[in-house]
Amino acid sequence: MDKKNTHGGARKNSGRLKKDEIISLIQTMDAIKAPKDIWAALATKVKKGDTIAIKTWLQYRYGMPKQVVDSTTTLNINDYDLKDFIK
Repeated sequence: MDKKNTHGGARKNSGRLKKDEIISLIQTMDAIKAPKDIWAALATKVKKGDTIAIKTWLQYRYGMPKQVVDSTTTLNINDYDLKDFIK
């Protein structure tokens, strides 16, 4: 039986949205609720101390903080039993 490989390549509904799709989505969202109302609601939650609202506010105001990744790893070959890797 020939089974077609479905890994990789273009697939329906995959990848980023096109620019015109993004603009259409924003216009639809703005038609439902005005952005000023949303920001006012978020500001109200921030004033009440909602931590998720505060985090959202700070991310939009100052951007995401720089993520630091610790890439120092020290391994010693004597720490592992090579027989376990062969199995």
